[in-house]
Amino acid sequence: MTLAISLDQMTANEKLQLLEDLWANLTRNPEDMQSPAWHGDILRQREQRIADGSTCFYEIAEAKRAVRERLK
Repeated sequence: MTLAISLDQMTANEKLQLLEDLWANLTRNPEDMQSPAWHGDILRQREQRIADGSTCFYEIAEAKRAVRERLK
């Protein structure tokens, strides 16, 4: 497939719209989208950390504050 316009010639807004259009097209048939096996591995690891109490959760405001502190 060839784009009618080079990505280098597109504005940021046009590129974002292209991404949205691509995602909308890809998600029309979710059964065609297969997650890689490692996604399941990561999810199982995260579930295990929840089960054994070795992880914690933050409210979004607290998480944002923590990130901002790290960026200072």
